[in-house]
Amino acid sequence: MKSWIPPLALLALAVALHFALPYNLAFLTRILIMAVLVLSLDLVLGFAGIATLGQAAFYGAGAYAAGLFAIHAWADPIAGLLVAGVAGAALAFVSGLIVLRAHGLTLIMLTIAVAAICHEIANKARDLTGGADGLRGIRMEPVLGLFEFDFVGQTGFWYALAVLAAVFAFLTLLTRAPFGLSLRGIHESPERMAAIGTSVYWRRVAAYTIGGAIAGIAGALSAQVTQLVSLESFSFTLSAEALIMLILGGTGRLYGAVLGTLVFMFVHHWAAANDPFNWLFVIGALVLAVVFFLPRGLVAVPTALKRLGGRDAGT
Repeated sequence: MKSWIPPLALLALAVALHFALPYNLAFLTRILIMAVLVLSLDLVLGFAGIATLGQAAFYGAGAYAAGLFAIHAWADPIAGLLVAGVAGAALAFVSGLIVLRAHGLTLIMLTIAVAAICHEIANKARDLTGGADGLRGIRMEPVLGLFEFDFVGQTGFWYALAVLAAVFAFLTLLTRAPFGLSLRGIHESPERMAAIGTSVYWRRVAAYTIGGAIAGIAGALSAQVTQLVSLESFSFTLSAEALIMLILGGTGRLYGAVLGTLVFMFVHHWAAANDPFNWLFVIGALVLAVVFFLPRGLVAVPTALKRLGGRDAGT
């Protein structure tokens, strides 16, 4: 039961922020969407140990898939999420068959290359994607046929929060199942897992595919809420920021991904508002502080405080 306290606390915080910042729902919704993306990265990197800087490829694939599906087929949001999940999973599976045969820097470069190729394809296919102008004209039906997307962003916020909660619950069950435990074993020692008969390659491909599906769902949320998809969905910056958020919060603990996203987005928002030209200095200082003093991420703050309290008591 104690393991559910952190995610429930984060859920309560999200609800509190909704009422505390009623005129910033677009920003809060963006945080929720990014949290879904970072959760997908946590499964891939934090649990399976797959180093990647190309998670934006699946995010962008999901965003464009959901947008095109809404324009040309059916504008139901839930159906769009499913289509985006399939698109992200398909791209992750096909690319994963190739990139996951590499290791180290080669693997990282290949994941960047996949995102770059997707970016260029979307840019060249102007008739389909809108190219540099972005995919416009997305109009969504009410969620579950009941809740229309409003200008203020109430529906978008609760819709994104519900999807984030569902994704978090799914990943919690998945990572506690034998499959998730095997991913932890592969992360710690792939040689030992292979020695006991585990198919390391295919387990990694499966984790990469599931992570791609969740990233695609995050992209769909962005497309549906903002009703616009741009080439930035495939950007390297998006993948890099997602990785920074995960490192800040702590890898291998799902609530760390959400916490890291929350802290990064608020610090980024505050720093950029106060100093539009030097806000990166604040972000860099934050990352350095966490890496040096909290190598396991912000989720290790309670443990660090307990150790500090114990030392003080001992002296």
